[in-house]
Amino acid sequence: MISVMTTRYPLADLKDLPEDIRTAVLAVQEKAGFVPNVFLALARRPAEWRAFFAYHDALMLKEEGSLTKGDREMIVTTTSAANQCLYCVVAHGALLRIYEKKPLVADQVAVNYRKADITPRQRAMLDFAMKVCDRSHEIDEADFPALHAHGFDDEDIWDIAAITSFFGLSNRVASFSGMQPNNEFFLMGRLPREKK
Repeated sequence: MISVMTTRYPLADLKDLPEDIRTAVLAVQEKAGFVPNVFLALARRPAEWRAFFAYHDALMLKEEGSLTKGDREMIVTTTSAANQCLYCVVAHGALLRIYEKKPLVADQVAVNYRKADITPRQRAMLDFAMKVCDRSHEIDEADFPALHAHGFDDEDIWDIAAITSFFGLSNRVASFSGMQPNNEFFLMGRLPREKK
């Protein structure tokens, strides 16, 4: 079931979507048990939907590099909180809780990652992500040694910056359009999963 959202831009209707997008959305619904609102909110513009999710998947689903799925979602949750994006904090916070197997971590990093129960490596990663988020024009060579000391190579650092930058765009689209997180996201990763 899709949760109701108050927005200037209504969700697209699944039956009206181009076949490739409808197939992708149904696959997400099959896996998650619901359709995250972002899929239908962006589907009103099919070419942009395809471009958005192609880049999203290239950043968030890649297997190369040292960033884990939890690391990637931690970057999104932390920087989305800085950008005050309700949708992304709630949705990606749910994924962060699941990947890290820590029911409190998303709330912690969203409020103040410096006080969160995370590793020094993750703290260095988030320090850099927040600088990209807030002050990318100040980044210089002095920012790289701290990341290298925690085992991040230059490609990992690109990933941290690219994820932060991509979700900066996502945050702004979600916020101006009034995109609301699905109710299902709020409890995900907080309680043990029911056995089927």
